[in-house]
Amino acid sequence: MAFQQLDPPIPVQVIDKGKGYAFAVIDYGPEHNLIWVTALDENGEIWCAPNPLVRMQGNWTMGRAKPPLPSPVNDACVGIAPVSSG
Repeated sequence: MAFQQLDPPIPVQVIDKGKGYAFAVIDYGPEHNLIWVTALDENGEIWCAPNPLVRMQGNWTMGRAKPPLPSPVNDACVGIAPVSSG
């Protein structure tokens, strides 16, 4: 297992939780997803989110569009249930 503190933190979107800053990553090895330790903007909660549920936040200056919701086909491949859009 490896734990890496991110300096500076990375602005991310955790699907079904909201926007926040990832301040650490946990790597349990080749058989597991990376785990992003993220502090949420809205309520200050800290979540450990698996890699398939984490997206970079959009950044107009950098030319990065708002991240799309994951497709059910791709998520089925990693064992994550599809996310409803509403």
